[in-house]
Amino acid sequence: MTSPDASPDFPLELDQQLCFALYSTSLAMTKAYKPLLEKLGLTYPQYLAMLVLWEADDLTVKEIAARLALDSATMTPLLKRLEAQGYVERVRGVADERQVYIRLTHAGRALKQSARGVPSEIYCASGSDIDAMLRLRSDLVRLRTALNAYGDN
Repeated sequence: MTSPDASPDFPLELDQQLCFALYSTSLAMTKAYKPLLEKLGLTYPQYLAMLVLWEADDLTVKEIAARLALDSATMTPLLKRLEAQGYVERVRGVADERQVYIRLTHAGRALKQSARGVPSEIYCASGSDIDAMLRLRSDLVRLRTALNAYGDN
């Protein structure tokens, strides 16, 4: 890593900031997902939680929160709403009652089939080819990893 003194002089203009490009793109991405997810009765954060559960069911709230880089307190109301919709059930741990496990219901597992078209719709909305989108995703994962490592120092 270079020192700040050795770095080029970056302009302090909004449109030149990487953070703003990422932030505004994230807002646009969420906006693109909204009508697709409304058909499923999900918000974007609920969709992300369901993606985690479709990968691996019967996880603790803490495990889901970690996977989504959120805190458990943020997850609890979101998961309660998914439970009210009939997609998940919350079950207290047997060995440790402080642990709350989230399990997909039959309706939650069935919802996965209804959601199958969402990723392809988003790829189409991006106006890019699949290879470009996969490269972008890979670059963003590398950036996230580097920023998390930087934040841990």
